[in-house]
Amino acid sequence: MANKPTSIDDYLGGLGDADKRMALQQLREMILELVPDAEECISYGLPAFRKGKVFAGFAAAKSHCSYYPFSGRVVSDLAAELASYSTTQGAIHFIPEAPLPESLVRKLIQSRMSEDRFEA
Repeated sequence: MANKPTSIDDYLGGLGDADKRMALQQLREMILELVPDAEECISYGLPAFRKGKVFAGFAAAKSHCSYYPFSGRVVSDLAAELASYSTTQGAIHFIPEAPLPESLVRKLIQSRMSEDRFEA
């Protein structure tokens, strides 16, 4: 991506891979359905969502997509549920053909929001 995106629409519009764009758009819609009053933003250059504090984000990489809980604890706290995914301390990797299920995204968001005080 040559220019830094200023919105999630900019980010998604700049993706050359249609499958990744579609997978991330679906993830975006899922997050907004689960947290309808979330504010979309760009945080650390990534599409993100906040409700007072940033609680979720995503990105496309060369061979996968990633979900970011913006927490150092969420991935380890949900290790059993994430066993079938490639993870780092702060990211869950998935391929567009096998997107994250809504039940897992719900758990990721709930886990992150339980860490800090978020707007009511």
